[in-house]
Amino acid sequence: MLPTIALIGRPNVGKSTLFNRLLRKKRAITHDMPGITRDRIYAEGHYNGIHYALIDTGGLVMESDNDSEEFQGDIFEQAREAIEESQALILVVDGRAGITQLDEQVAAYIRQSNKPILLLVNKVDGSELEATATADFHALGFEMMAVSAEHGFNLLELREKVADMALATGIEYEEEDEEALGLKIAMLGRPNAGKSSMVNALTGEERVIVSDIAGTTRDSVDVTFESGGKTYTFVDTAGVRRRTNITDTIERFSVVRALKSSTKADITVMVVDALAGITKQDKRLLEYLLREAVPFMITVNKIDLVSKKERAALREGFERALRMAHHVPVVYTSCISKSGLGGILPLASKLKKECSLRISTGQLNRIMKEIIEKHQPPVVKRRRAKFKYMTQADDEPPTFIFFINDEKLIKATYHRFLENRLRKILNVKHAPLNIVFRSTFRAKEDIVHK
Repeated sequence: MLPTIALIGRPNVGKSTLFNRLLRKKRAITHDMPGITRDRIYAEGHYNGIHYALIDTGGLVMESDNDSEEFQGDIFEQAREAIEESQALILVVDGRAGITQLDEQVAAYIRQSNKPILLLVNKVDGSELEATATADFHALGFEMMAVSAEHGFNLLELREKVADMALATGIEYEEEDEEALGLKIAMLGRPNAGKSSMVNALTGEERVIVSDIAGTTRDSVDVTFESGGKTYTFVDTAGVRRRTNITDTIERFSVVRALKSSTKADITVMVVDALAGITKQDKRLLEYLLREAVPFMITVNKIDLVSKKERAALREGFERALRMAHHVPVVYTSCISKSGLGGILPLASKLKKECSLRISTGQLNRIMKEIIEKHQPPVVKRRRAKFKYMTQADDEPPTFIFFINDEKLIKATYHRFLENRLRKILNVKHAPLNIVFRSTFRAKEDIVHK
């Protein structure tokens, strides 16, 4: 278990920038998917050997009625759950704007949690501005610190402080034995799609309770087993349903943990009911997995309940519905007849291998030159994008950065062309592939800020 710290505050105070700075890497942190994952992301941070979980929440907006103590809608629900789940909180405010009524309302709300709170006055661009920028915020009565997420002021001190807060929770971090767990596979999907049945069928044992009652699995259940001389660990998660159908507090936490499991596992298997088709909630899950660049496959389960005459039409329907995820492999399965199950583990291993791809900068630039010479980017407003060089920023999933004269000159069609060409040349068929365009002048600014 990791000590958990949540960033809380009103909109536009810089929580997301601070989140990235504490992690020391860029993360896609804006989630506009309605419901469960809206404006909320988890990540693991560490400093001087101290590990912790960090939560970035959406900007809190109070209701117009000043007598009300509730926040609006989904944003409130996400913040409330983040506060309950955390052992410590960081309240972020804007030092340039000074204290606002909304800051005071948010402070009053989180004070009720009786948890350690650090007041972080952001957008203070130097020590000479610290006294003036923090003066009004002393009235809130919290331990306070001034920083600038954008320009780096006091960031080292902030990392030390966050690590101290994590240490003070008393929760000891135990690093998992990655080799003993083998390939970690998260099972994700709506209730009754057949996730638990699939785990039992693949392991050959009744390891997980199976029931027709939706919501039987309330928490993530780890099942480790061996197959073909390799070790695998399945994480069977709670069914993810629409927020309007989530009425039980325990289930709400189960849904959040299910989505967290999908981003922490090596591979995710999204299980879909063949009879139900791709529902609105399935599409939301797809959007989430695609946005988070999670390596995953889709298993269309219960295919045995579809007559052989109808299967061709069913496949065509799923192909149309899944055009938004063209690179994601689809497997048609039945836990009763065992049809299609044999391909899941080899495919998961292949996905993992693709995600671990590492290409040298020299080779990438030769590939870039070859692609650009064959098909130059289109002219946009009498200007054509000029590609300077290319590098790989990360793996799992592979992330490539193209440095160009102006990133605004790259349109969606050329972005897709480059992705398709890279997939073909690098033989990355199914793994997510992140392609980033960075203007050369912006790259220089990033170096200065770091």
